[in-house]
Amino acid sequence: MIARVIVDVPTAQTDRLFDYEVPHEWRAFARPGARVIVPFGPRRIQGFVVALEQTSEATKLKPISEVLDPLPVLSEELLELGDWLAKTTVCYKVKAFFAMLPAALKTKVSKQVERKAALDLLPLPLQTLFADHDVVPWEEARSLMKQDLSLLKTALDEGAVSLVYKVTEKGAKKTAKLVQALPKQVEDIPERAKKQRELFCYLQENGPLLTKDALQQSKTTRATLKALIEKGFAEETDVEVYRDPLQHEQIPPSAPLELTPAQAAVIAPIEAAIENGHHEAMLLHGVTGSGKTEIYLQAIAKVLEKGKEAMMLVPEISLTPQMVTRFKARFGDLVAIMHSGLSNGEKYDEWRKIHRKEVKVVVGARSAVFAPFTNIGIIIIDEEHETSYKQEETPRYHAKDVALYRGRKHEAPVLLGSATPSVESFARAKKGVYRLLSLRERIKGRPLPEVDVVDMREELRRGNRSMFSGQLLQALQARLERNEQSVLFLNRRGYSTFVMCRDCGYVASCSHCDISYTYHRAGNSLKCHYCGDEQPMPKTCAECGSDHIRFFGSGTQKVEEELARLLPEAKVIRMDVDTTRKKGAHKQLLEAFGKGDADILLGTQMIAKGLDFPRITLVGVLTADTMLHIPDFRSAERTFQLLEQVAGRAGRDQLKGEVIIQSYTPDHYSIQLVKSHDYEQFFAKEMQLRKQGSYPPYYYMALLTISDTELASTISAAQKVARYLKESLNEETVVLGPVVSPIARIKDRYRYQCVIKYRHEPKLQEILDTVMRHYLRDATNKKLQISIDVNPHFFM
Repeated sequence: MIARVIVDVPTAQTDRLFDYEVPHEWRAFARPGARVIVPFGPRRIQGFVVALEQTSEATKLKPISEVLDPLPVLSEELLELGDWLAKTTVCYKVKAFFAMLPAALKTKVSKQVERKAALDLLPLPLQTLFADHDVVPWEEARSLMKQDLSLLKTALDEGAVSLVYKVTEKGAKKTAKLVQALPKQVEDIPERAKKQRELFCYLQENGPLLTKDALQQSKTTRATLKALIEKGFAEETDVEVYRDPLQHEQIPPSAPLELTPAQAAVIAPIEAAIENGHHEAMLLHGVTGSGKTEIYLQAIAKVLEKGKEAMMLVPEISLTPQMVTRFKARFGDLVAIMHSGLSNGEKYDEWRKIHRKEVKVVVGARSAVFAPFTNIGIIIIDEEHETSYKQEETPRYHAKDVALYRGRKHEAPVLLGSATPSVESFARAKKGVYRLLSLRERIKGRPLPEVDVVDMREELRRGNRSMFSGQLLQALQARLERNEQSVLFLNRRGYSTFVMCRDCGYVASCSHCDISYTYHRAGNSLKCHYCGDEQPMPKTCAECGSDHIRFFGSGTQKVEEELARLLPEAKVIRMDVDTTRKKGAHKQLLEAFGKGDADILLGTQMIAKGLDFPRITLVGVLTADTMLHIPDFRSAERTFQLLEQVAGRAGRDQLKGEVIIQSYTPDHYSIQLVKSHDYEQFFAKEMQLRKQGSYPPYYYMALLTISDTELASTISAAQKVARYLKESLNEETVVLGPVVSPIARIKDRYRYQCVIKYRHEPKLQEILDTVMRHYLRDATNKKLQISIDVNPHFFM
């Protein structure tokens, strides 16, 4: 038996299958999708079994050292998906496989075999194995059962014993103490030990309980329990418990709501696709507050009725705790949660619930699209336009593409939902590639908020140098008087954007990256948001020695100070990367705001979506045009989406909403069309400009970034790559560059880029693969790096 293994050495030379012999003892467990330890040169490394064969072209094969997973961690479908991912994103296969697994499985994992069935029901060799302990280390079980490994495999398959992974580095299994009464008579406990008698009777009646619950419910102390255990009337054992990311919150169950006629019309084709097991991509375009979440919940309920599984992706789950609560309320323990805010241990536990088929619904951010479900009935992507669905490190996948791939494999509908769909998705829906479903009105016919755009140039002319226009300040004052809540949105964090000398114009910049530092008030320091370098705030200019060195621009900390000066009576909660570093901080801040502990919620992008509070009647956008001037063809689209999303936070209940947008370019169409909430007109205008510039959706794009520590080497490699691309690709394909990247240097590496614009390029993958392999095999220059991003979302 020969295993074909992909090894964990991500280089061009090793990105292929290596053959290993499977020793007799591992034959029951070596299956495609299992992780193995194999000898590779002088060391032992981890790898994945991709296939099993009877023969090999190699003459002398090394044996596999160990199989790490008696049950494969990647299914056949996920192995195929890994292949597809490596091809389409031009990355190494091992990187694609690891992208699908929780962090805990990327480390050394020790395993234990745990007895689940009664001892006398097990075959004799297993009875001997579990005679003294219910849990036996896997290595010990393996060596003791050497002759009967197939018996152990059968017992595992039948669930008579189960495999427990013990993660050594990145968070182990969580255990708790379980206490139970032993078969004895209460009369044997001396009468004067009243507390012990009471506890013994309580344990007899209520069966095994977690120790902390038993002590709490019987109102007894640990000392009483200890005495019972010492006298042999009770015993305590360690049991495995799952970590609960929601920390045992009491979430009351919720019932499905009655759908409006508009919602009913939208859900009908979704339910038909679920019923017929038919894959179709659908775009649900519903204005903010139109009841998209209820459609998601009812569609998932339909999937569960058919005994299938559902995936619900949200942009960044820690920003949308309300969404998680709604799903837990509707589907209870059938829900697993996967996102970056969980500890490694919690992620691992949630992944295992899915792998063990203990849950039917996963709610999570981007990586949840790889959940190891085997019978998917629907995949939903909420806020499908969000850039966080695109992974910025290798493999550079987009969750939407992976969802569509898995939807086709499982014959399941894929539902994309948004109030402001991406231009590409809406174009596909208009063309009939996706089915377009529309919700044009808010629930109960509530009006969309009124939007005013304030020209900040006029404010300057009137001598108002504050970051608040007169109109916004008045509106905030009015909300305070009426005891209503406001949201202030600013598109950046920190105290101010950059530090500049007013005499000579010098801007303090990072010495490792070509980008200006951001000033942070907390440590009176300058920070680079790219490499993390930190410097003390200078007192004088490094160029001319002048002490006229000042901050420019305004960050959230500065706005908070200004608010305290102008509206001292207002209670403000600030939400940005700095205030939400601690685990669970998002949730606490939002809960405090929901309870009415503050009048104003001030924040960066993280407050733009998912908030649903009845008392918010005012949304103020301090600088609408920060994103408009970024050198990216999507900057107008992102501006419109963000403003429309932020505007949607106001007036979601009985009270009417108002939105005030401050801008230095108030006439720009992306800002003007937010006033009328007119997505269709925005789409038409944007498509016209995209056509003129040959941008998506009329063309596809790929971005190659070439970087090196030496400038000359970077330029030379970039020119060679561009020349090869121009010679190899179709005549209609456009290759732009090489040019300096918008951020010319990051972490002491110089950066150049080439952009490919193409319509039909059948050889693209092959050509990009050649570029990657040719340059990264080049042993003469180990420092050169080439990153390839097919369908890039950022060009910085």
